[in-house]
Amino acid sequence: MAQLNITLNESEILLLMQSDREGAFAKLLQESLNGILKAESSDQLHAEPYERSDDRMDYRNGSRERDLVTRIGTITLTVPKHRNKPFKTMIFDNYQRSEAALIASMAEMVVNGVSTRKVALVVEKLCGASISKSAVSELCKDLDASVNDFRDRPLREHYPFVTVDATYFKVRENNKIISKAFMIAYGINSQGHREVLGFGVYKNESKETWKHFLESLKARGLKDIRMIISDAHEGIRYAISRVFPDTPWQRCQFHFIRNILDKTPKKYVAGLKSELREMFDSKTIIAARAKRDSIINDYRDIADSAMSCLDEGFDDSMTIMILPEKIRKKARTSNHIERLNRELKRRSRVIGIFPGTASINRLMGAVLMEQHDLMQNTRRRILFMPDYNAIEASSDQLRERAQEQCLLLAA
Repeated sequence: MAQLNITLNESEILLLMQSDREGAFAKLLQESLNGILKAESSDQLHAEPYERSDDRMDYRNGSRERDLVTRIGTITLTVPKHRNKPFKTMIFDNYQRSEAALIASMAEMVVNGVSTRKVALVVEKLCGASISKSAVSELCKDLDASVNDFRDRPLREHYPFVTVDATYFKVRENNKIISKAFMIAYGINSQGHREVLGFGVYKNESKETWKHFLESLKARGLKDIRMIISDAHEGIRYAISRVFPDTPWQRCQFHFIRNILDKTPKKYVAGLKSELREMFDSKTIIAARAKRDSIINDYRDIADSAMSCLDEGFDDSMTIMILPEKIRKKARTSNHIERLNRELKRRSRVIGIFPGTASINRLMGAVLMEQHDLMQNTRRRILFMPDYNAIEASSDQLRERAQEQCLLLAA
């Protein structure tokens, strides 16, 4: 790997201490990244500038300027050019992958004539004065390959807990604006870190589309899952029973509470919410059942529909009680994937209506790649080896619970 030393002269240090710090840091970032580009060039050529070397792979051939949009402004980088083999750099891939996807998606809208004037102005600011179809095509081609490689990569690790969910995006198709489901799978890997396992764009959330999505994960190597966490969508439950019949389903407790409270008269919501949380925090399943029965007795007359919901969904929301107490909170909700969905929605607002399915896959896939990298680089671990051992010790009970759920679903 190329090594880089960054030095500051007296004027640069004084500039950093003055009032125009944003401009100073932009200048410093520009100089630092230009230094990285030069170091990468030398590393690829196997020779420094003007160096005679038997290991030399190619020769320098001038440079070109390229803008990079950062959080402290747009900086102009001097990108080296090589005579025979194109110069490659990871700076733009790592620093601006999702931004490139955003630019490509907006550029598509301009080219296809479906953008607003505001979006056109944003694209011109980010990409230059004019945008050609060929330029957009090349940008999309490189990004699509990167996103698809990530989406289709083999899943070789063990993921005891997997969470699945879907969010919706508007897309223009056949001269109509429709909503499409963007499905996501999220897991905890053998290092104890969360990981984006897969994603896909589907016409809706149905039994068959969820089955297809889970089958795609299985085909890439996903196996031996100890628990799948999700909301109570019937398509997900059906797909789990068909694709992973030995894996029990944990109904997200957060969604379950919301389902119950939605059927509760407003003046009783706060009190019932507190009691439901107490029920879910029970140490044993016996204590949880006792609390459930008490809640149903207290609220049946004033919130009968809510109590029916509680009674019917209780067992599926308590699958985690099979696990040791210290692990339960790590798998009882799908809140982490909900936070991911909010980030996807935030990034998509500037687009509004996507020009096609490929555009959803490109931009949302790039954002997921970015989030995945952040998860992998964090030091915070969700599970440790004793946790994995405790989960494995409960595998027979979990399998029995999965079989019970399959029989009940079939009935």
